[in-house]
Amino acid sequence: MMKKSPFAVALVCVLTCFLAVPFDTFAFPDTTNQRAGEVSRVIPAVSITRGAKSMTANAKTAVDWQDVVSTQANGRARVSLDDGSVLNVGSDSSLKVVKHDAGAQQTDLEVTVGKIRSQAQKISQPNGKFEVHTPAGVAGVVGTDFYVSYENGVMNVTVFEGVVKVCNLAGVCMEVKAGQFTTVRNGDSTGPAAPAQATLSALSDAVASTTLEANPGIGQVHHIGKGGAIAIGILAIIPLVVVPIVATRSSGTANPTPPPKCPPSQCR
Repeated sequence: MMKKSPFAVALVCVLTCFLAVPFDTFAFPDTTNQRAGEVSRVIPAVSITRGAKSMTANAKTAVDWQDVVSTQANGRARVSLDDGSVLNVGSDSSLKVVKHDAGAQQTDLEVTVGKIRSQAQKISQPNGKFEVHTPAGVAGVVGTDFYVSYENGVMNVTVFEGVVKVCNLAGVCMEVKAGQFTTVRNGDSTGPAAPAQATLSALSDAVASTTLEANPGIGQVHHIGKGGAIAIGILAIIPLVVVPIVATRSSGTANPTPPPKCPPSQCR
């Protein structure tokens, strides 16, 4: 009688156990349909593309990894990410939420066209990151408020609060501080432009083009962060300082009119 090989017996046992365990136990984790956050406010028309499916976005519509949020000419959207960060998407814009891992604090966003303002939560995890990519470069931040636009092959980054590290696709980087802006041109290997002070109108336009509140303007300093508010405040107060100086210089040196004298009986 033939003896069974110990190897064959062991192989049969392993295969039997393998077939008894559900297949999905060994499946790789699915990165699709992972929640990143939700739409908290919209100004129609806004749509979300998920794979081959497109849907109209409304308040409370879930946003998953790999979703593309698109706005039309008069549309805007606010996306509240699960870590507390807020994304304000301007009109005629396309934003792809590539990844948002709230626990690991790893966020990757792509802006293929249009404008977005990001108010990112402070990152405390060792490998945490918050990056916005465009075809021209990438802006990486840590706990800050900043604006990114990409139009006609030019990426513009304006910082309201904190510090943003802006790099081109060749890896040449520049740090931009609150109240400053820089630009990166598509295909330019020399790096981002040297940071410059943003004008009052540029800061105001960045806020107005991405806000969803009624009557947006520079008066809404609580929406732009402390750094942006300081920058706007300094620029706004300049005319108030200059005008009195000019008026004083043009008034001459005439002596002020003395006060009228009172009768002796009424003076004290």
